[in-house]
Amino acid sequence: MPLSAPAADSRQRASAAFSLSCLSLVLSVTAFSSSYWCEGTRKVAKPFCTEQSRGEQCIRFNSPDGNDSSAVQYIWETGDDKFIDRKFHAGIWYSCEEMVNEEGEKCRSFISLTQAADRGVLWLSIVAELLYITLLLMGVILMSVEMCLCSTAIDGLKINAFSAVVTVLAGLLGMVAHMMYTTVFQMTVNLGPEDWRPHTWDYGWSYCLAWASFACCMAAAVTTLNKYTKTLLEFEHKRKMLQRSIRIEYRFP
Repeated sequence: MPLSAPAADSRQRASAAFSLSCLSLVLSVTAFSSSYWCEGTRKVAKPFCTEQSRGEQCIRFNSPDGNDSSAVQYIWETGDDKFIDRKFHAGIWYSCEEMVNEEGEKCRSFISLTQAADRGVLWLSIVAELLYITLLLMGVILMSVEMCLCSTAIDGLKINAFSAVVTVLAGLLGMVAHMMYTTVFQMTVNLGPEDWRPHTWDYGWSYCLAWASFACCMAAAVTTLNKYTKTLLEFEHKRKMLQRSIRIEYRFP
């Protein structure tokens, strides 16, 4: 049996909101579990050259204690020749950077790098991110129940209203979580450990995914609210038409 125009439009809006919520959930989980929220470079002092390591990646220093890093005095060098750039990337959970003498990366907890005064804000950001993902999952489940299991329009309208509220709350939590992490990272760049502070940095692809997830979440919330409002207006219109027809039948039996 073909659907009427209002029913087909309502079905399309529900499918659009469900697709946007699923996309937002996938993007948020990917961003939360990755460590590429911020990327950049660090200036690291070059090590001494040995028989195995020679070239521009090390410093030639002819001295009996040439391998003693505590005896290094760069008084004869000027400029940046004594430093080498190493890439790093950081996320909510950990920060990784290239190793100087070996291939691969060295990772450490990002929480341990933050100042003690900022760790509370970082933990709030983590909790808000987890709640954001949880509410997104609840919204996806509610929208799927509305599309597949609801037998009456009234039940679907109730679930639609609840999923709209859940999705809006998820978007607000996601926005707050992203902003808190941005603040903590900038404070860590300025006040963090000397052996971690980056020379240049910018936001990475995970950060872009997090905000794209927020945009999809708010788009899903707007679509769900629009569907709820339109359904209410259709019910109100049908009620008025029914009352008008009853009055006409009463006057002209």
